[in-house]
Amino acid sequence: MVLTNLPGIGERLMKRLDDHFGGRHELIKTLESGDISRIAEVDGISIKRALSLAREYNGAEATFLATPEAEKMHGQLIASMQRFASNGASSSRMQMLMPLHQVEARRERCKEMLAFAEEVPEAYVHLRSMFKDLSYTRRPAQRYERVIVSQQEHPEWSQYVRILTPSAQESWKDYTVFKTVTWVGRYGPEDVPPGWLVLPENGRSDVMIPEYTLDWFTNNRKALKVILDLMQWRNEDEKAIHPTLEKIFHVTEGLEQLTTVFAMMSDSGDVETMEAIRDGLWNTAKQLEDDLNQRISAGMESTSLDLTGSDMLEALADAATFQRKLASATQDVIVDILEQGRSELSAYLEPSGLQTPFDLFASNWPVKLNRSVLDKINDELERRINDSRNDHLLRLATKLADLKPLCETAIQRLIEHDMWYSIASWARHNNATLPELVQHGIWFDQGRHLFIEGEVQPVNYGLGLAAPKGDRQSIALLTGANSGGKTTLLELVAHIAILAHMGLPVPAEHALIGRVEALHVLAKSSGTQSAGALETTLVDLAQVVSNTQPKLILADELEAITEPGAGARIIAGMLRAAQQQSDTSMVLVTHLAPAILEAYGSDNLRIDGIEAKGLDEHLELIVDRTPQRNCLARSTPELIVRRLVERSSGDAKAVFGDILSLF
Repeated sequence: MVLTNLPGIGERLMKRLDDHFGGRHELIKTLESGDISRIAEVDGISIKRALSLAREYNGAEATFLATPEAEKMHGQLIASMQRFASNGASSSRMQMLMPLHQVEARRERCKEMLAFAEEVPEAYVHLRSMFKDLSYTRRPAQRYERVIVSQQEHPEWSQYVRILTPSAQESWKDYTVFKTVTWVGRYGPEDVPPGWLVLPENGRSDVMIPEYTLDWFTNNRKALKVILDLMQWRNEDEKAIHPTLEKIFHVTEGLEQLTTVFAMMSDSGDVETMEAIRDGLWNTAKQLEDDLNQRISAGMESTSLDLTGSDMLEALADAATFQRKLASATQDVIVDILEQGRSELSAYLEPSGLQTPFDLFASNWPVKLNRSVLDKINDELERRINDSRNDHLLRLATKLADLKPLCETAIQRLIEHDMWYSIASWARHNNATLPELVQHGIWFDQGRHLFIEGEVQPVNYGLGLAAPKGDRQSIALLTGANSGGKTTLLELVAHIAILAHMGLPVPAEHALIGRVEALHVLAKSSGTQSAGALETTLVDLAQVVSNTQPKLILADELEAITEPGAGARIIAGMLRAAQQQSDTSMVLVTHLAPAILEAYGSDNLRIDGIEAKGLDEHLELIVDRTPQRNCLARSTPELIVRRLVERSSGDAKAVFGDILSLF
């Protein structure tokens, strides 16, 4: 889909989106995933607008929910499913579930997950504990000290680092003022300075900022651990694997190296070893000096020099000769001990790959180490640490960059799996089943309203060709008791129609649903409208009932828009128009059925009734919530007044008793 074809996406907004996501590819991935909160991070895009964009991009059928009340019901249904989501990402992903023309793929996913829950309940439950840590992947948000120096533009990195273009007069040395640099292209340094990376001009751009890649994996560690746990589960499970679980395991294919690479992230290898050697070098040298001097002193305790009288006279005459004899007598002890010291320092340096230089000692007695030699050792350690750190960082970033797109895809697919897992949990909790899709009408058996607390009395209802023989009229008036469940039934019909057109289970034991292109839910009016508002309402109604679009209309007491006499005649006219459209089904809740019938001018209009049979011992209405066909049900004012008589006292009781006598 061309993004600029979406409503409200102009060039300026498109540029803001591209800049925020660092390119079109990342933007499209986010729209496909349903990561609403991330889209709403863009300046000028609200959560509502972000949701609309994601839905439109994913091909939602925006015209099915034809009225605000239908949209509200859809939102309530989504919210009820979201309460069963394992995590926030799956909850957000559910918002993409809009009515579609093609729902078979969704129906298959529902069948698959419901069968999985039924056939391997232990594995199904175990998934929930794993999926709770899933989340949409998040990019690092910080800017880095690293500078990219390149002759090419790299807009994908502009929000994270400075990108500089060297002039013809500049060399890499002009950029040594920066602590960390990625030099891209020719003429870079051969001996790489500390903190630098040198990459070929046509090399990989995804390793230019290795710190970013490492931070991405660190930031998304919890979600990535779900992948690791799934791989471990798969390796440990020696039994035959359920096909649905196998499909979930399949998401992790190609990520076998993830465990090893994660271990590399916390193990910097030779770098830490060499840093420890460097940090301890001078203390080790000082300690070595002291130890060698003590050893020489101890060794000299057993050394003697025999002098004759002539030797002493010779020493008085020639001190140099005496010094040579003295040195000769002590040489073996000192040389051996200094060689021991050189070996001990070599052992200390061995993990870094360095050896002790020959000119380590500035003097043999007292022993002093050559400070310039130690400086050279320290400098060489710094160079090797820098090289190792850069090599480790680049090697790790390269491995991680290879895995990153696979991880993103795997997490997104797992979130989608979890969404269907959560929907199956919702369906099982509500005893919902997948309906049969038929050509026309709607019918359900043992339907239950989702949002009524306490025990819900199931109902059967239908109209059109989906209904049993005798109930196949496409239009019905629904009459009956106040508080008897007329509006509740109307809402249930709407819920079932919306869910079926989303490809999801419906709250009924069995249901047949005919496909329509639009659902019009017309809520009960709050009062008589002004002349202008009434005119607008009538125009809208006329357009709805008279067009040829396949549709389902559910209207609650339309007569409230004006006075009862006029309301009955208006409704009768609307019903005549709707009757002419073979692909229109309609249920109208009304208290004016007799007047509507009289104005309609025919007795072939179907009337269903929900009747109250009386009051129980608690003075509550006894109602059969399933409508009776071809029954003009009486309302309940008489029963309400009778209840008031029983519950009142004094003058009020007398008033209500008098009113009751008038029925």
